[in-house]
Amino acid sequence: MRYSLRQLEVFLATARHENISRAARDLAMSQSAASGSLRELEGQFGVKLFDRVGKRLQLSELGRQLRPQAETLLAQARAFEQALAGEDGMGRLHIGATMTIGNYLAVTMIADFRGRYPDADVALTVANTETIAEGVAGFELDMGMIEGEFQHPELETLHWRDDELVVFAAPGHPAATTTALGDDDLVSLPWIVRERGSGTRQTFDRAMHGLLPDLDIAMELQHTEAIKRAVEAGLGVGCLSRISLTDAFRRGSLVELHTSARDFSRELFLITHRRKFHGVALQRWLQLCQESAA
Repeated sequence: MRYSLRQLEVFLATARHENISRAARDLAMSQSAASGSLRELEGQFGVKLFDRVGKRLQLSELGRQLRPQAETLLAQARAFEQALAGEDGMGRLHIGATMTIGNYLAVTMIADFRGRYPDADVALTVANTETIAEGVAGFELDMGMIEGEFQHPELETLHWRDDELVVFAAPGHPAATTTALGDDDLVSLPWIVRERGSGTRQTFDRAMHGLLPDLDIAMELQHTEAIKRAVEAGLGVGCLSRISLTDAFRRGSLVELHTSARDFSRELFLITHRRKFHGVALQRWLQLCQESAA
């Protein structure tokens, strides 16, 4: 074999960091050793895996094509090593979740997962749909749990569970006394909503089709809790997942506003890379996801 697993580690770490110094630190190597390993790998086959742009190392077209295979080979090698050592092969699992899922569902699921598998090493990154999808596509995340639809040729998308958005306000807001909000009411209200690129905003925009140019978007915020606090303060009305509003509705700090002729239903999805090796930890996590939706 004309390449080593260590060379694959350097190749993949450099692809992640786009910098040989950071890749070396990640692998506990000296910069010269990491540079030499990468140079030797390219030289053995007479190829260029990276384009040098200043201090950045961007994957070449060949590098992009080979990265999924390298990720799979290295993951399989680690699983094989763990099996030889008599370990359960769980390894590290890095999950990405969008805001609502990450804040209101994923943490409880991680606790359940660790209860079942005490040795599991699970990390969670919470961001909007676009960021999570990019992380899965770039092999920075093992899988993603997202609120919005996202099309990418390298990603496998699986329906997970149904959800719906809810329009809400502070109890003292004038709209709280309205039986059902019509389109004229919706246009007259100041809205506090999620930022573009989030799954929640995607569903909101779809539900408000035909009214968007006339809506008064008073504020765009990145965090669900910030939107809830702003609405509680009487700054406008909001629209978030029912999952995130259960406690506030129970306390009475926020109230649901009923709408007519507007569809706020949506789906939640699981995404994985089409060419990613599914190790034991990822297989069991996906199984837990399906059980939680049953």
